[in-house]
Amino acid sequence: MEQAERARDLARRLLAEPLPRRWTHTQGVGHKAESVTHLVGDDAEALVCAAWLHDVGYSPNVTAAGMHQLDGARYLRDVAGFDGLVCRLVAHHSFAVIEARNRGLASQLVGEFPAVEGLVSDALTYADMTTSPDGEPVEVHQRLAEILARYGNGDLVAESIREASPGISRSVRMVTALLTAP
Repeated sequence: MEQAERARDLARRLLAEPLPRRWTHTQGVGHKAESVTHLVGDDAEALVCAAWLHDVGYSPNVTAAGMHQLDGARYLRDVAGFDGLVCRLVAHHSFAVIEARNRGLASQLVGEFPAVEGLVSDALTYADMTTSPDGEPVEVHQRLAEILARYGNGDLVAESIREASPGISRSVRMVTALLTAP
């Protein structure tokens, strides 16, 4: 998984110093994704890369449009030269299309990065939404509550997460069921 090492190194360079807590979260998400690669077959490397890179759009060196999913995917495509699937996963992680719509950026997001359907997308959502900001495992309902509390009522991100919660919970349930199946 040479690309995964490249992804981890890039995320460290973009996040560790300017955003240490975001880097800690990213490490937890990356490790969690690595633990579920057996579920996604040929998409394993793309999953791990996307997990390590999912929040690079928060980096002060990357931020442009003001939506971290879109900013990160554009950077990965235009500057870092990552695979299209990795960029699409980053662009759409954790139901980002809802936030994009609420920001008036949905046509840009979907036009540049078609959505990824299926288990690899669910697995990335699982990894992100069962990892706390401090990189620790957490139940999805606790993670959602933490995001809502951090941003506060009326905030666009909070409202988008509230709207995305059923889909996020469904993805986490699906992956959890596969992990616990006999």
